[in-house]
Amino acid sequence: MMEDQNIEWKQSWRDEYLKWICGFANAQGGKIYIGTRDDGTVVGIKNSKKLLEDIPNKIQNKLGIVADVNLLKENGLEYLEIVVSPWTFPVSYDGEYHYRCGSTKQQLRGNALTNFIMAKTGMKWDAAMISNITVEDLDKESFDIFRREALRSGRMTKEDLDISNAELLEKLDLMENGRLKRAGAMCFYRMPEKVISGCYVKIGRFEGSELLYQDEVHGSLLIMADRIIDLIYLKYLKATVSYFKETRVETYPYARDAVREAVFNALIHCNWADNVPIQIRIEDDAMFVSNCSMLPFGWTVETLLGSHTSKPYNPDIARVFYRAGYIES
Repeated sequence: MMEDQNIEWKQSWRDEYLKWICGFANAQGGKIYIGTRDDGTVVGIKNSKKLLEDIPNKIQNKLGIVADVNLLKENGLEYLEIVVSPWTFPVSYDGEYHYRCGSTKQQLRGNALTNFIMAKTGMKWDAAMISNITVEDLDKESFDIFRREALRSGRMTKEDLDISNAELLEKLDLMENGRLKRAGAMCFYRMPEKVISGCYVKIGRFEGSELLYQDEVHGSLLIMADRIIDLIYLKYLKATVSYFKETRVETYPYARDAVREAVFNALIHCNWADNVPIQIRIEDDAMFVSNCSMLPFGWTVETLLGSHTSKPYNPDIARVFYRAGYIES
C-alpha cells in the first residue's frame, strides 16, 4: 500500500514526526505506522513498550491533542499505529502550523496560514469590525447604485429598499452592535483605500510588452462594479462592424456577460489584505483579469473545475453583490 493523504509509513520513531501528526490533525486526520518500510512492509520495532508510553505524552505536551497509539503484530513483528483525528481548531507545533496535503507535509505560511486559520475558526476577513468609519461617512451614490440594481434584479422589493441606510446595512448583515463590518465600508464607502490600501482596479491596454494606455478605477466596490465594464467596452475593446440589411451590427471579441462575471468575481474574491489592486490586462487577442486571492483551504484546481459548493472568499461582500443582481448564489 502506497502512502497517501491519510497514511504515512516510518521505520522508526523520531520526535520530528510530531510535525506529521500536527499535519494530519489540521487536515482530514490519518494514521502513522512506526516499524514499516515506505511500501507498508512491516520490519518491526524493538522498543514498543517505551514508545507506547512516550508518544502519547509527547503528542499531548507538544500539540495539546490526544491520539490513539496502538500496538500491532504481524509475522511475530511488533509495530505501532498512531491514529490522528481531524481537529476543529488549529493545532500548532512550537508555533508552526503543518498541514497534510496528498502524501506530503507542508508548513503553512503567509496567505496559506491566514486562510487556514480563518477556515478553522470560521472567521472571515470581510466580517471584521471597523471603528473609524460610521454610517454617516458612507457614500450616497453607492447606496443609489445598490438600490437601483437590487430593485431591477428583483432580489429585493421596493418595500425592502425604502428604509434608512442604517436599516439597509442591518438587513444586509453589514453591521454588528452598531459598528460597520469591513465589507460594509468597502461596498459603500467612497474611499475604501482608507480601509485597505490597494482597493482599486488598474486597466491597461498592451501591445506585446508595451503599455499603450491605462486607467485606474477608484471608489467603493459598488461604484467600481458599476463603471468598469462600460469603461472596458467603450475604451479598450474594438468591435468589428458588419451590416444586416440596413442595420449596423457591432461584434466585440468577448461576450459582455463573461467579462462581467470575471470582473465581479475578481472584486468579490480578492484578498484585499494583500494591498494589491485588481489588474486587467487587455491585448489584441487576450484579456487577463487577476487578483490576489486563493482557492478555499484544501481545494485544488480540480475541485474548482468539478462540481463544488459555493465558498466565497469574502461572503459578506458576495451577499451584497448577489442582492444587487451582479452574481448568482
